[in-house]
Amino acid sequence: MTTVSEGPAVAGSGALAALHRVFGYDAFRGEQEAVIEHVVAGGDALVLMPTGGGKSLCYQIPALVRPGTGVVVSPLIALMQDQVDALRALGVRAGFINSTQGFDERRTVEAEFLAGELDLLYLAPERLRVDATLDLLSRGKISVFAIDEAHCVSQWGHDFRPDYLNLSLLGERWPDVPRIALTATATRATHEEITQRLNLPEARHFVASFDRPNIQYRIVPKADPRKQLLAFLREEHAGDAGIVYCLSRNSVDRTAEFLTANGIAAVPYHAGLDAATRARHQSRFLREEGLVVVATIAFGMGIDKPDVRFVAHLDLPKSIEGYYQETGRAGRDGLPSTAWMAYGLNDVVQQRKLIQSGEGDEAFRRRAASHLDAMLALCETVRCRRGQLLAYFGQDPTEEGCGNCDTCLTPPETWDGTVAAQKVLSTVVRLQRERGQKFGTVQIVDILLGKRTAKVIQFDHDQLSVFGIGDDLAEGEWRGVVRQLLAQGLLAVEGEYGTLVLTEASGEVLRREREVPLRKEPKRPTTARSAGRGERKGKTAAAELPAELVPVFEALRAWRAEQAKEQGVPAYVIFHDATLREIATSHPRSVAELGTLSGVGEKKLATYGEGVLAVLEGRPAPAPAGAPEATPKIPAPAPASTLAPAGDSPDLHWPDGEEEPDWS
Repeated sequence: MTTVSEGPAVAGSGALAALHRVFGYDAFRGEQEAVIEHVVAGGDALVLMPTGGGKSLCYQIPALVRPGTGVVVSPLIALMQDQVDALRALGVRAGFINSTQGFDERRTVEAEFLAGELDLLYLAPERLRVDATLDLLSRGKISVFAIDEAHCVSQWGHDFRPDYLNLSLLGERWPDVPRIALTATATRATHEEITQRLNLPEARHFVASFDRPNIQYRIVPKADPRKQLLAFLREEHAGDAGIVYCLSRNSVDRTAEFLTANGIAAVPYHAGLDAATRARHQSRFLREEGLVVVATIAFGMGIDKPDVRFVAHLDLPKSIEGYYQETGRAGRDGLPSTAWMAYGLNDVVQQRKLIQSGEGDEAFRRRAASHLDAMLALCETVRCRRGQLLAYFGQDPTEEGCGNCDTCLTPPETWDGTVAAQKVLSTVVRLQRERGQKFGTVQIVDILLGKRTAKVIQFDHDQLSVFGIGDDLAEGEWRGVVRQLLAQGLLAVEGEYGTLVLTEASGEVLRREREVPLRKEPKRPTTARSAGRGERKGKTAAAELPAELVPVFEALRAWRAEQAKEQGVPAYVIFHDATLREIATSHPRSVAELGTLSGVGEKKLATYGEGVLAVLEGRPAPAPAGAPEATPKIPAPAPASTLAPAGDSPDLHWPDGEEEPDWS
C-alpha cells in the first residue's frame, strides 16, 4: 500500500491532489479548504462543523500532505476498526492501538508507526494516560494531532468524557505539531470551554453552517408513540436503516421487541446489555442494510454510517445540542432523510423532575433547565424549526423559512389561550390556597372537565368553584394547554409525583397583564401521512431516481453487498449510496469515465472499476483487483469498560423500578 503524499506539500496543489486521488472529489466543500490550508501550514484550529459536513477530511488531508503520521484521538474504540477499514479501502495507511488488540498485533502497529509507514494512527483518549503510549509517540514523527468529538471536553456538554480534560498535554509535549479539535455541535459556552481546556489560545476558529437541508425536521403530538413510530416507518422508511432513541433501557427493549414483532428488523442498544451484545448489534447496524437500532443516547457518537435515512425520538432530548447531534446522524450522504419525534406532556413533566431530583449544584440545575427550555421552545414553536435550530447556534435563519420542516410544510394554527391558561392556573391556586393541596395534570384536567372520578369525590374537588368550568375544550386539548404552560414557564413541576405549582410569571396571566398564545392541538393523533411531509416512500436512496434506473441502482447495491460481505466491511466502505446513484444515472462505459465520478478515488477505481462496469453491462462481475484486507477482527469481546460509549451509566434504579434514564 502506498502513501498518498511523500513529504510536505503546499495546501492547494498537494491537498487538492490528495482529495481527488484518494477520495475521488474534485473540490472542497464550505470551510474545508480554509481549515486544511491553515493546519497544513502548521496552525492550530478549532472546527465546528455539522455531522456529515466533512470534518474527517479536515485532519485526514493534512495527515496525508504533511510529513509524519497523523494521530487521531477518537472517543469510541469500538468504531476504530471500521474507520481504519474505510481508510485502507481508499489506499490510506491507517492503524489503531487500543485494548482490543493482542500483544503481537499492537507491536506490529507500533513498529509501523516508528518506521513512518502509517499515515493515520487512531487512539482513544484513555491511551494517552499510559506512559508507554506517550513514549511511543515521542519516538515517532507526528504530522498533526486531531481531537475528534471535542465537545467531550465540556462538562456542560452532552457527551462529557473526563479523559478529554488531559489532552492539553499534547500542546505542552509537542508544541511544534499542529492540533485540530473538531465537533459537530457547540454553543458559545461549550466553544469557549473547548478552547480553554485543550489549551488552544492561538487556534483559529472555523464555524461552518449548521444547516443540514436534506434533513426534514418533524415533531408530532405523542398519542401512542410505538404505533406512531411503526406507521412512520412503514409509510415512509420501509427497508431503511435508522436509529430510534428512547430515554430508558426498559423502553429501548420494549420498543425493539415491538418493532420486531411487527416485521421491522430492529435490535436494542444500551448500557445494560453486555459488551459482546452491544458490539454485535453495533456491527450489524454498520454492516447490514435496513436495520433499525433502538437505543439510549449511549449509541451513535462517532458512527460514520452515511445511509441512515431517519432518526426518531420517542422521548424528549435534554437539550438542543443533544437533539442536533443525534438527528445529525441521519443523511450523512446528503440524500433526503427525516428527523422525527413524538412529544407530549409527560416528556415535559419527566424532564423537569429529572432536573430537580438530579445530582449537581444549583448552577448545574439552572443550566440544565435553560437547556430544556430551549428544547421545549423548539417543540412548541409555530415558526420554522430549522430556523430556530440555526438561531440557537448563533446563525441567522432565512426569513421565508426552510420549506423542509413540518411547521413550514403545514403551518400550525395558533389561538389566544389566555382564558384557558387562567382557568388552569386558577385551579392550581384553588387547590393550594383553599385546600393546601398539590396535584398533577390528570386531577387538574378532571376538575376542569367536571369529572366526578373516585379521586375527585374523595377530596371533595367537585365542590371547588372551578369544577366543570373547562367543558369548552376536550381532554387532549387541556393536556396540550398544560404542556404549553409548562414549556412557557407559566407552570412548574414539583416533587417526586410531578405536582403542578405556580411560577413567578403565573401572576401576570392571572392579573390579565400577559396574553398567552398557544398552538392548536390536532383533533386526532398525527400519523406519518398527515404530518405535512413530502412524498418519500420506500428506500429513499432509490425513490428519487427515474423508474427505469431503479433496477440498475438495486443491482449495484446487491453487488456492493456481496463485496462487503466477502471483505467483512460495511457496505458504505465500498461505495456510498450517493456514488451508486451517480453511477446508475451517468452509466459510465469505461474505467476512465467511472473515474470522473464523485467518490471514486484511484484506489477504488483500480479495485472495483471492472466490477462496476460488469454490473452495468449485465455480465458477471470479476473478483476485485487487490481489494484491501480488512483489519483483523477482534477475537473475543472486549471488557465492557473498553467498549462502553460516552453516556453509559452504572445500573441505577428509577422510581418505578424500570424507567431508568441514561446519565451523561
